[in-house]
Amino acid sequence: MSHRRAKGQTNSNHRPAKELCSECGLCDTYYIHYVKEACAFLHQQFDHLETTTHGRKRDLDNDRELYFGVHQQMWSARKIEPIPGAQWTGIVTTIATEMLTQGLVEGVVCVQADETDRFKPKPILATTAEEILAARVNKPTLSPNLSVLELVERSGMKKLLVIGVGCQIQALRAVEQHLGLEKLYVLGTPCVDNVTRSGLQKFLDTTSRTPQTVVSYEFMQDFNVHFKHENGSIEKVPFFALNTEKLKDVFAPSCMTCFDYVNSLADLVVGYMGAPYGWQWIVVRNDRGQEMLDLAKSALELEPVQSLGNRKPAVQQSISAYDQAVTLPLWMGWLLGFIINKIGPKGLEYGRFSIDSHFIRNFLYVRRHYAHKLATHVPEFARRIVEQYQLPKD
Repeated sequence: MSHRRAKGQTNSNHRPAKELCSECGLCDTYYIHYVKEACAFLHQQFDHLETTTHGRKRDLDNDRELYFGVHQQMWSARKIEPIPGAQWTGIVTTIATEMLTQGLVEGVVCVQADETDRFKPKPILATTAEEILAARVNKPTLSPNLSVLELVERSGMKKLLVIGVGCQIQALRAVEQHLGLEKLYVLGTPCVDNVTRSGLQKFLDTTSRTPQTVVSYEFMQDFNVHFKHENGSIEKVPFFALNTEKLKDVFAPSCMTCFDYVNSLADLVVGYMGAPYGWQWIVVRNDRGQEMLDLAKSALELEPVQSLGNRKPAVQQSISAYDQAVTLPLWMGWLLGFIINKIGPKGLEYGRFSIDSHFIRNFLYVRRHYAHKLATHVPEFARRIVEQYQLPKD
């Protein structure tokens, strides 16, 4: 049965999730027929999709799986010879390139930057190593990665690698059986606090000293936002000195209602949240993920993950500060960040700190703005995490 749209028909204005749409791109294709089941913001189905993807759902009584999802192994890693211009050392780019050049896949869904705007994402179906290399560096805005799925079918490809974030991958897994592929590999990145292009500009203008020269940025393990500028310099701004009042509404509603920070349905996840500063965190979720990592292993320095410190006091204190939109003076933000960086959580415990903080914020957001969805939208693992803390009464 063909899913093709009539010539000239468009779904660009049809978003069943409405204001909660994360613009994953599914609704820009004829796979919109499946959106009510596939969209993470219309239908949460972690248990089912984890089972179909990994062979089982996560063990909620295992603390690591409660937080980080189904997995076989975790590593801290960095490339021995970093790729010039990569956001970190180029692990994602290396794995994707090896997958393509060694013939495990025929194409890679990834995101380049628009020619007119470095922060505007341009999803592509890459078929050369050069196209993959051109997609290095994160684009911290909502991106319609799945919009290229129609290209995959038209190309006749049967072996595909998709690089994406949690909301995109949940939708992808829900329609996977309809794609006609013989093999699908998914390389995921953790994702939180994404923005529209206008929201990104507000964040840059509010936070960076020279927003026009920012190339990339990341919320890092040292409790600072790191802005990389065109001249290669790094500007650091402490988490605790961000202008919360101005930035409280800058993040997309989809991100404020998301509970898949760790990209639990990917085969392999590469990020930074569970690794020491300067390293990347790698999560192998299944055998396909291990196959992907094995391709790049000889180019990587690998270390076991560690978990140090106690996140809970910092998390509990941050709840009221965020809720009341408290903004500290810059000097106090530096001081607080310095102290917490010295004695606070590191490694996986930092990852838990970040998950706790964002899940609490998002739980409160859903409770206040979408109370009718609270029972069905918040997954059980997120509830268990949130229940460890005292929350404000509305």
